[in-house]
Amino acid sequence: MSGVSKDREINAEGGSQDDLEEGFDVLFGDSVEPLRGKGAAFVAKSAQLTPGVLARREAAQLEIEGEGNFLDPDSIIEQVAALDPLEFSRPGVQHGVYKNLRMGKYEIQSRLDLHRHTVEQARTALWNFVDDCQRHSVRCALITHGKGEHLARPAVLKSCVNHWLKQFDQVLAFHTAQKYHGGLGATYVLIKKGSAARQSTSEKLEQAGHYKP
Repeated sequence: MSGVSKDREINAEGGSQDDLEEGFDVLFGDSVEPLRGKGAAFVAKSAQLTPGVLARREAAQLEIEGEGNFLDPDSIIEQVAALDPLEFSRPGVQHGVYKNLRMGKYEIQSRLDLHRHTVEQARTALWNFVDDCQRHSVRCALITHGKGEHLARPAVLKSCVNHWLKQFDQVLAFHTAQKYHGGLGATYVLIKKGSAARQSTSEKLEQAGHYKP
């Protein structure tokens, strides 16, 4: 899928990856509800696939895809300053987990660069990226949006990312990145476990219980 690439990163000082994963497992256990499908629709088969039927089907599919992306348009998004840090955490996210995210201690498993994107292109790219991340069991991602400090409308993409990420149920927290990952022009994103990853964790815990010495 587009937008998802596995990168290995060296963790910052302050704990091993195993220690950090323990915080993840406590937070993202079996109690997390699976997400419902977005934009799914059933289209009954036509008795005859005439050009008119195909044209109407294509138009309906485009309408469905357009409605599937629920991210708000730029016109209603509150602007943030180019040099403002971005920060957000949902209730239930542990303080230690959020701190590790903020400090850049989690492995960045996927990246999205929105430079040279229009607002609408960025809206589509982010929509696809977050969905791809969860389906590929990406837990921590980095979005590079830039500061837009010297533009006629400063921080347009940064403002959009700040607003849009809060609209995703999959996104548990996000924070402006450390300088070595882009600083005020980039954002770490913490993503909820997908159903496949939760099943794997459940099986590991069950096996550990069965074979406990």
